[in-house]
Amino acid sequence: MPRVRVGAARKQRHKKLLKRAKGFVGGRSKLYKTAHETLLRAGNNRFSGRKEKKRDYRALWITRVSAAAQMRGLRYSQLIAGLSKANIHLNRKSLSEIAIADPAAFDQIADKARDALGLSKAA
Repeated sequence: MPRVRVGAARKQRHKKLLKRAKGFVGGRSKLYKTAHETLLRAGNNRFSGRKEKKRDYRALWITRVSAAAQMRGLRYSQLIAGLSKANIHLNRKSLSEIAIADPAAFDQIADKARDALGLSKAA
């Protein structure tokens, strides 16, 4: 059986990988081995970064809703518990958007949550 030489296939594979490493600094974008190692690490960070982004946005929405609830005399936990009791199913993202874009609607939502908990307006 004749010996197979890699030649052009290896060149194409290396070029493709180095093209993906284009913005990296120094040897990380020029040398195949270091570029390959860097890309493996970057791939792991890319995966975990997508998960972290979801966490960060949820934390932002909760902070916004908490601030809006405090302006209406409620704690965040009271607002969420009241909404649950009042059978109002809004996620944190939509609550956050309502708090920013339509404060009057958020007032009504907060009042419904307060009523469901049996709290007075001054609490």
